[in-house]
Amino acid sequence: MPLIAKLTERLKRHPKRVVFPEGSDPRILQAARKFATRQLGIPILLGDRAKIKSNAEKLDISLDKIRVIEPRRSDEWDSFVTKFHGLRRFKNLKGKDIGEYLENTNYFATMMLAVSQADAIVSGATSAASSALRPLLQIIPLQDEISTVSSLNIFDLEDPDTGKDRELFLADCAVVPNPTSEQLRDIAVTTAALNYHLTNTPPKVALLSYTSKSVTSKNATVAKMKAATELARRKARELGIPMEIDGELQVDAALESSVAQAKKIEGPVAGQANVLIFPDLHSANIASKLVDVLTRARNYGPILTGLSKPAAEISRGATASDIFGTAVMVASQAIDHKLLYPTDQDELNEDVTKID
Repeated sequence: MPLIAKLTERLKRHPKRVVFPEGSDPRILQAARKFATRQLGIPILLGDRAKIKSNAEKLDISLDKIRVIEPRRSDEWDSFVTKFHGLRRFKNLKGKDIGEYLENTNYFATMMLAVSQADAIVSGATSAASSALRPLLQIIPLQDEISTVSSLNIFDLEDPDTGKDRELFLADCAVVPNPTSEQLRDIAVTTAALNYHLTNTPPKVALLSYTSKSVTSKNATVAKMKAATELARRKARELGIPMEIDGELQVDAALESSVAQAKKIEGPVAGQANVLIFPDLHSANIASKLVDVLTRARNYGPILTGLSKPAAEISRGATASDIFGTAVMVASQAIDHKLLYPTDQDELNEDVTKID
């Protein structure tokens, strides 16, 4: 069963609120309708109420069980103005300036996420990446023990040999242009942690390069990936996150067992990787778009990692289906792991509670 189908079933049991800053966009309306119809939670659409209703009518989309908020007219406005002014970064702003910020739906949505009036956010459908990212970076704290915000794309694939469903997590595809070994450590660990949270299987993480286990290369990027591998292993142990990490590896040796064997690359990751960490943004972004165009696999993201709240900053080229899937991913991220993948005893206790 594809990952999206598994998460959808679990999300029905633990529905979440997902806020969309670009509420009038037709793709957002379609994704929100699907999210609500499947009873996965409450979609929250921000924007001009009249425009959202008009676009919904044109598409014959019902807004039943979908919340629509016009920031300036919302009940939360005064409270958000006060809270926004209390943020260290914005403490010197005056009332008029604060209003201009919060009328920007990306900022208003981020405030909803920050004060837990939404469980996750999906932004970027109509705005440049910097516009969607900036409020999140300014307002949402980082995870404990993490100092880097990055992103990943999730590809839901079918294994060509076995026909089984296979997930591939690629990072960092959208945020850090040329990460240091310390930043790559955080990218590897947070990407793997999300993989584990969503799949409940210890991830196999490959830090990629154009070489595999080179002992002669003096290239700075190869050295960076080697150092990042050791740092990531140490960090994963410190945080107690189950994962296997190896590098530097060529991508074919990371994904294909026969290639790994031919190149005499051994270990639990070789030929079995499901998390790929790239040396820079160029290679990661190119690779993710190449996989997307050539395979037409289900593609979700970019999903942000390193933040203390679930968030995605999608591509302006995303389809309604992409947006829906990404919303499922970040909403599922908001579910506690024990609830997302309960043991048999947990499920029994939950059923007894429901009966009571």
